Amino acid sequence: MKKIELDIVGLSYSQTQSGAYALVLGEINGRRRLPIIIGSFEAQAIAIEIEKMTPSRPLTHDLFKTFAQSFNINVQEVIIYNLVDGIFYAKLICSDGKRTMEIDARTSDAIAISVRFSCPIYTYEFILSTAGIVIEGNEFVYLENINEGVTEDKPTVTASASNYASLSEDELRTRLQEALNEEAYEKAAKLRDELNRRKSS
Repeated sequence: MKKIELDIVGLSYSQTQSGAYALVLGEINGRRRLPIIIGSFEAQAIAIEIEKMTPSRPLTHDLFKTFAQSFNINVQEVIIYNLVDGIFYAKLICSDGKRTMEIDARTSDAIAISVRFSCPIYTYEFILSTAGIVIEGNEFVYLENINEGVTEDKPTVTASASNYASLSEDELRTRLQEALNEEAYEKAAKLRDELNRRKSS
């Protein structure tokens, strides 16, 4: 399968899950966005490295990098390779120059490590078409077969039934566009799920 490269385009506090964050990955040279709910520790680990801050003591992902480099192991890439029942699966592709190994990892940990090794992040078309959000100009384009909510540990409890069921489709589309303009991708994903639920019912 052809790999699609992603980069980190956003990291914000989750409005629907206490103590969680929304990590948004974007398709390079494309308009699709992939929102993933991650824990606060992993969000902090990613943000610290992106902002080039130096903690007083090494974080777990810093320790992993130092350990790997001490044995001449390099992380070459991260692949988000599957999505099952709302759960993302990722792996690290590592090499010591002689052999290449694949190591299973939580998506948030894999991305926290990828920013430390400055290695690319990839996924596959079926994942982006299943869980992604597409923006074309100022319009939102619906993707088919979208799951209810996706996370890296467990499926999210969607807010669509309780919060959005009373809204008309026009109101949903208006709120969806507002969420996209504000780059509130997690909220946009919830609104998208409600619109797609209605399309399929």
